[in-house]
Amino acid sequence: MSYRNLSILFVCQLISATGTFVLITLGGIIGSTLSANKALATLPVSLMVVSVAATTIPAALLMRRIGRKAGFALASLSAALSMVLATYALFTASFPWFVAAAAAFGINLAFTQQYRYAAAESVAPVYTGRAISLVLLGAIGGAIVGPELIARGEVLIDGKTYAGTLAGLAVLFVVQSILLLFLGPLRGEDGTQITAAGRPLREIVTQPLFAVAVLGGTAAYGVMTLIMTATPLSMHVHDGYSINETANVIRSHVLAMYVPSLVSGFLIERLGTVRMMMAGATALLLACIVGLQGQSVSHYLSALILLGVGWNFLYVGGTTMLTLTYAINERFKAQAVNDFCVFGTSATASLLAGTVVHAQGWYTLIVVPLPLLLLCLTSLFLVRRDRLLHRPASQAV
Repeated sequence: MSYRNLSILFVCQLISATGTFVLITLGGIIGSTLSANKALATLPVSLMVVSVAATTIPAALLMRRIGRKAGFALASLSAALSMVLATYALFTASFPWFVAAAAAFGINLAFTQQYRYAAAESVAPVYTGRAISLVLLGAIGGAIVGPELIARGEVLIDGKTYAGTLAGLAVLFVVQSILLLFLGPLRGEDGTQITAAGRPLREIVTQPLFAVAVLGGTAAYGVMTLIMTATPLSMHVHDGYSINETANVIRSHVLAMYVPSLVSGFLIERLGTVRMMMAGATALLLACIVGLQGQSVSHYLSALILLGVGWNFLYVGGTTMLTLTYAINERFKAQAVNDFCVFGTSATASLLAGTVVHAQGWYTLIVVPLPLLLLCLTSLFLVRRDRLLHRPASQAV
């Protein structure tokens, strides 16, 4: 197990999570301030997620060509530049520039999502779930650093609210880029890479287990993005709760997303991926049920905590399940298909969030994910005996 790689990825995950927390929390609020059309308030966050989806396949192709280390480092520099642009947007009160900055920030997030694959490729296959969960655990720091950065940067630059916050993020992403240059060799990039092309993509994606792994990740990210993106707008703009109350709910949600990573990798080894993913889908269902009970701070808080836990179990389990369906020389094309589906759905959910909340309200938005979650639970039940789930670890690739 490469502790150096996991440590670097942990810290870089922390930095990316800090940036994501800040953009999710402030994106709609700054957008509402800069845009004359309040219905477009969540457009920066939505296009950030669209950018993630659009960049997933190019990211995989680039890293197949130049390696994960160089790809990750270049993406971090793009994030630093995007935060410089966002700071400029605040100085010029330009909504289009802020939208462009948020969209550019999504490029780095597409690469950040592949930290989990780099973690899996840093350890023996039997420890895949543990490595993925440990790296995702770094995002807890984002829930701690993010609110501090928002609070301290809010008035750091006179007359330009939150400009100091965005400028601080630019510095953090430069640090991230430097750290990533110290990544060690990964499985498949350490001289053991198989040069054969592997199976045709069609053969990989038509495996039942691959389809269910993708469905799990899609449900996890789609449902989480839909509800999380809408929450600051619903709480702060529609219900009139303060920015501190809204930020505390989002912070609790982010903690709930990543604190379970302390145990989720070990639980996968003990209980198996199917049980973990079913637990995650069930928690997401419960989040929707709680969200339908009311719009007090306690309702938002409870629903968002369940949303975070459900996301963790379903997403970590889905990523672990995915690694069972391809050989090391097939990893980039399989991962690209998975991430395009996951983040394409997430982008759609983000785009829908603001529209649905404005047009139909919070309760309608909460009902939308229910059919997808029921489909996910049914599919997991059907593949519970798949042979790939039960092959010896020594045969895993």
